[in-house]
Amino acid sequence: MQRPDIAEHLPIKPVRLLLGVIACIGIAATLFTLLFGFMTIPANSVGVRTRFGAYHDIVNPGLTYAIPYVDEIHIVPTQRLQKLEFGFSTAGATNMYQGDPQPEETETMITGDLNTALVPWVVQYRITDPKMYLFGAREPEKPLRDLSESVMREVIGD
Repeated sequence: MQRPDIAEHLPIKPVRLLLGVIACIGIAATLFTLLFGFMTIPANSVGVRTRFGAYHDIVNPGLTYAIPYVDEIHIVPTQRLQKLEFGFSTAGATNMYQGDPQPEETETMITGDLNTALVPWVVQYRITDPKMYLFGAREPEKPLRDLSESVMREVIGD
């Protein structure tokens, strides 16, 4: 006596069920990619697209699309005048590097005639090359801060 094949009596064959599950997963992944890949770049900025962490291209302001988990867009404010403060810190600063972490040490300087002077100052800058800003140095504000402090100490010390 022959055993009846169980797969023949099922309403949906296992191969078709597997193909249906794979199709549903593909549709869900496509919808996820389409829904969560859009982002807006502000008018005073540009976006730098990295694909798998490497530079890909520069994206203009407006609505753009980035493939989730593949692309990442870093927003760089190229039209905004940024500033670094020395000797003081403005309350409510929007840039985390703007304020001086040690205002007392930075502000106090020795002049050429060996007197001390309290010298607060501000350095203003604008980002012109967003690719170099992101990939040229690990923390681009730190070398600018160090250079500005060095130049000011040399000028005040003479």
